[in-house]
Amino acid sequence: MTAVLTGKTALVTGGTSGIGLAVVRRFVAEGAHVVVTGRRQAQLDAVAAELGDAVTVVRADASVPADVRALFEVVARRGTGLDVVHVNAGNGELKPLAEVTPEDVDTALATNVRGTVLTVQGAVPHLVAGAAVVVTGSTAASGTERSFGLYGGSKAAIAAMTRTWAAELAPRGVRINTVVPGPTETPGLTGLVPDGGGDAFVRQFAAGMPFGRVLRPEEVAAAVLFLVSDQSSGMTGSELLVDGGASIA
Repeated sequence: MTAVLTGKTALVTGGTSGIGLAVVRRFVAEGAHVVVTGRRQAQLDAVAAELGDAVTVVRADASVPADVRALFEVVARRGTGLDVVHVNAGNGELKPLAEVTPEDVDTALATNVRGTVLTVQGAVPHLVAGAAVVVTGSTAASGTERSFGLYGGSKAAIAAMTRTWAAELAPRGVRINTVVPGPTETPGLTGLVPDGGGDAFVRQFAAGMPFGRVLRPEEVAAAVLFLVSDQSSGMTGSELLVDGGASIA
């Protein structure tokens, strides 16, 4: 049976850990060559060591315009265009309104909003006909999770932009959708609580989930694969909820 992405070129931003790394591994397993970005060279080196010639790693911060330009210079030199893009780079912080600083606002908007805009904008000239783009959203965009107001707001902005871009890119035959993960066992989630409290924080989330556990990154990666495959050819501007039932709990 032919792999879903055989012969295709993909880009995954923020692909060195958590959901992004799970997506990179799944795309490679499905036959793609994956350009992987991250901010930390050591983590990029680890991805390259694991996956070898199936990946091209590029150190880049999605919020920095010069880094994004350099990334797409690498893509251009490959000469294959992009069949698949997963815009995953982002960050979040657990902080109630009373503690939010102007610097916190700048950081959230730079990484989650500006980084997404720059990445999608930079990818457009390289997208082949029939290409598919997936942006990582969050259930926090619903605005119902305490202390996630700033992060949730930035993810809500991403969802709104993605719907608009779907209409703009449709004439080119390009689809763009948002995958909306719920609580997922990643360094990003455990890192929200300092001083080693991350595991207890995850257990707290898990206790409120219908299956008594948070999601695995591989489960989200499977949804991303669906959104970039021909199986979702009728979907664009959509938000695919992958939350382990958290929204019904």
